[in-house]
Amino acid sequence: MNTRSYAAMAAKTDLVPFQFDRREIGAHDVALDILFSGICHSDIHQVNEEWGPALFPMVPGHEIAGVVTKVGSSVSKFKVGDRIGVGVFVDSCRTCDNCKAGLQQYCAESMTGTYNGLERDGKTVAMGGYSNYFVINEDYAVHIPENLPLEGVAPLLCAGITLYSPIKHWNVGPGKKVAVMGLGGLGHMGVKFSVAMGAEVTVLSHSPSKEKDALAMGAHHFVSTNDSSVFKKHEKEFDVILNTVSAELDINQYLSLLRQDGTLVVIGLPGKPYAVEVGALLNGRRSIGGSMIGGIPELQEMLDFCGNHNIVSDVEVIKADYINTAYTRTVASDVKYRFVIDTSTI
Repeated sequence: MNTRSYAAMAAKTDLVPFQFDRREIGAHDVALDILFSGICHSDIHQVNEEWGPALFPMVPGHEIAGVVTKVGSSVSKFKVGDRIGVGVFVDSCRTCDNCKAGLQQYCAESMTGTYNGLERDGKTVAMGGYSNYFVINEDYAVHIPENLPLEGVAPLLCAGITLYSPIKHWNVGPGKKVAVMGLGGLGHMGVKFSVAMGAEVTVLSHSPSKEKDALAMGAHHFVSTNDSSVFKKHEKEFDVILNTVSAELDINQYLSLLRQDGTLVVIGLPGKPYAVEVGALLNGRRSIGGSMIGGIPELQEMLDFCGNHNIVSDVEVIKADYINTAYTRTVASDVKYRFVIDTSTI
């Protein structure tokens, strides 16, 4: 199927209109019209080859919300007209222990990314969601609840699951004190989920202007980290700290905020490794953990949870010809809190 898209033709270049052919629908595939596609900061990293060599032309996008238009002969999970979501990966080996456990994001043979890589046949270049049409195996897509607006759902397919998964894994809930580092595309989802889970939530941010937004999202407290004295004031206060910040920082200051047996979960990707003082871990049996998106079962669980609690991402919907400006504004943290492309404008 001829597909319209926006693509980067080479590294560090503006995205431009681009057409290519999607594969024919197979027996276990579903075809969908993409209605909204979120802009993730990782899209920008990959277009700029900041994470290593990339494949061009590149059609980014792994926060995809749309409607099923056709199903393969053996498809049982979806029917035409269903609201459907596609996230960060579109396939995996399916046979390793992690895949069998529904943890496809940790596939022993590596998951197949939604874009900037080859599909499992080793030949087809995966093209992402900045496009009007998509084809995917039914096992790697999820149902979107009917009560949620699709534009607000799109970022949940990456930003949402990236926070939901560690929040569930580290048992965030009533009686737990949770701190969210940063109130951006990731952090604001961490606030919404942690509040909905029943935790006491504090936002740690170097931007005092975000306090009003944080409290409106349900956060119970806001702490400006511009004042270094706050680290002493809040020492040994939190059970879990969700680090959504990609900037370089002194991680030891934040480790000091953990209670005994507390965990700081690294979610953002800093440009350089952290310099960790071992004493900060030994003092209180503290831990540093990490988490990367979630598997398909948990992705569906998250969307169902969002449907039950009316949770969506805060978004700014844009036309496709605004993508390059949106990239610039994303890098400058000038968005509340996620850009979403109306793909009907491609």
